[in-house]
Amino acid sequence: MVLVTVRLPQEATLEDALRRLGLTEDDVDTAYGLVPLDPEQGLYALRVTEEAGRRVGQAGGGGPFADPPIEPYGPPG
Repeated sequence: MVLVTVRLPQEATLEDALRRLGLTEDDVDTAYGLVPLDPEQGLYALRVTEEAGRRVGQAGGGGPFADPPIEPYGPPG
C-alpha cells in the first residue's frame, strides 16, 4: 500500500473520498481511513493500493508516497 494526498470538501468522509475519486473499498485501507491533514484547506491522506495510488496521482492527487513501517531504532532496551 502507498499513501496519497487528496483535496476534498471540508468535513469529507471516507465514503465521499471513494465516490469522488472513483475508488472501491478494495482500493483503500478502510482501517486507516481518511486522515485529515489540513481539513480547513481540504487536504486529506488515504492509504491505497499501488494501482489506485497511480490513478489518484494521475488525476491530480499528491503521490503516491511510500508508506514504510515505523519501528524502534537501535538495539532493544
